[in-house]
Parts: sequence; structure tokens; C-alpha cells
Amino acid sequence: MKIVVLDGYTLNPGDLSWDALNQLGDVAIHDRTPYAEIVGRCAGATVVLTNKTPLDEATLNQLPDLKYIGVLATGYNIINTEVCKENGIIVSNVPGYSTPAVAQLVFAFLLELCLHVQKHSDSVMDGRWARSVDFCFWDYPLTELAGKTLGIIGFGTIGKKVADIATAFDMNIIATGRTHTDQSHRENFKWVTLDELLQLSDMISIHCPLTPETQGLINGENLRKMKPSAFLINTSRGPIVVDADLADALNNGVIAGAGIDVLSVEPPLADNPLFKAINCIITPHIAWAAKEARARLMNTVVSNLQAFINGVAVNVVNR
Repeated sequence: MKIVVLDGYTLNPGDLSWDALNQLGDVAIHDRTPYAEIVGRCAGATVVLTNKTPLDEATLNQLPDLKYIGVLATGYNIINTEVCKENGIIVSNVPGYSTPAVAQLVFAFLLELCLHVQKHSDSVMDGRWARSVDFCFWDYPLTELAGKTLGIIGFGTIGKKVADIATAFDMNIIATGRTHTDQSHRENFKWVTLDELLQLSDMISIHCPLTPETQGLINGENLRKMKPSAFLINTSRGPIVVDADLADALNNGVIAGAGIDVLSVEPPLADNPLFKAINCIITPHIAWAAKEARARLMNTVVSNLQAFINGVAVNVVNR
């Protein structure tokens, strides 16, 4: 059985092992695959594994031997799942592997925005503290998380983990989502509408999927509903936030700060307006990429494929 990995470098830049996958068939691993080379590399393959390399209708229709696509991620919007269903191709993803890592980055953003750790450290290294006549100094407002209201847009697995951590910080939690599950065990929790969440939150963290309904959800109009002291965190999908509108909101004091791990175009264009926005922290889509998370991803990708080989496919997204 021919197995092709189209873009394996991001999952495994060299610190993990492909050995378990190699035991399941004749494996060809490519670090990256340009669009023009997808069909050629996948010719004759029964299995294709992809992270961000797209498999669209035109590509899929040229791969008659393809029976299984394993997504090296949770999101699968780069695959035309309807065409896969029509062609009898099973598509499996890997849910939940990055939950601890993503939730961790949410609070890395929040703590940096509240305490400006790096900026204060830079000031110390530049000699400011050594020259100070006082025993301490600070150049930026210092904010506690305790007692603040965290609004969570999308209350799935990651949203719930973020809520768990927020509870440890003595925060109040409000959330909006497609379904309102029972959260009666949380004394600090309340379901609200999106408008209420935007108006009441001191910090907002986005954890909803990218859909036609959520694309551009955080736009100029909705940003203006937020408190001028509020922070926005996005570790979900870039197009949920309108980059230019967020930059304008930051530069004009509509909101106080943002922590962004995802952008509308990735890699981003060099002139993305957020690069020059006030109090905006941007990381290069790393929330999922802790080694421990990638190891869980690798293990699940292999077990998903083994289940398919055994005739009992799991984590199927296109039934």
C-alpha cells in the first residue's frame, strides 16, 4: 500500500519518528509539496496524509486509487470532503491533540498583555532598574486576572480547557457557542449571546471553527461593542478576525490589546496592518506545536490509519 505524506515537516521537523507509519506500508514523506506537484506525488497512492496542502476537487478527481486521507491536524477545510464522499474516500482528522498547548498559549498572551513581562525585562537589561532611585518601577499598567470576565467564543474542548484554567485564576466566565451544554458544575459560568459577550468581557478568547457564519465575525462593528480596556485573543482560525479592522481598533483605542496566533493569510503578507498595530502580540501559528502535542498528533495519525486498514475507520469527518 502506497502512503504519501505531502507536508510532513511542520509535524516532524526532525524531533519525532516516522517509524510507526513506515510499518504500515510503502511510505513517501515530503517536507512540503507545491500545488503543481500534488497529483504527481500522489499518483497510485491509497493513502495521503496532509496538514495544509490542499486537496481540492480538481486534484481529487485525478487520484482514482485514493481511498483514505489522514489530516495531520484537527481542521480539514483544505480538503473537499464532499468530493471525497462522492468518490468513496474516507477523511479522518485528529481532534483534541493540541488542547493543553492551545489553552497554555491563551494564558501566555493574557499574562503578557496584563504584565508586559518581556517589555519590563528589556528595560531591566537596558539598565533602567540599575539607574532607578526607587526599588522598583513599571512603564506599563499591571493588571490582575482575578475578578475579570473572560468571554469564550466557541465552547468546545479547547474552550472548556481555557475555562478550567480561568477558574484557577479566579476569573468569571461567559461563553457563546452553537450548543449550550450543561455547565452547572461551574459556579463562575454563564451562557450569553454574542452581543452580551462582546459588551461584558474584559478579555475575549476565540475557539470556534471557521465556517461561513464565523468568517469575519470579529469585524469593526463587533470590535466597537467591546470595552476600550478589553483584550482579544485568537488562537483559532485567522479569517474569523478581520485583520485590518482589528488593527484600526488597536490603533484608535477601541480595544486595549490583542494576542494573535493566526492571521487571515498564512504565511502573512509583508504589509499586514497588524504588524504595526499598537499593543498587538503575534505568534506564527504555534499554539498547536509543542513537542508533546505533536507527539500525540503523530500517534493518533498512525492509529487512525491502522483503524482504516482494519476496516473500522475512526475520527471520520465526511460520513
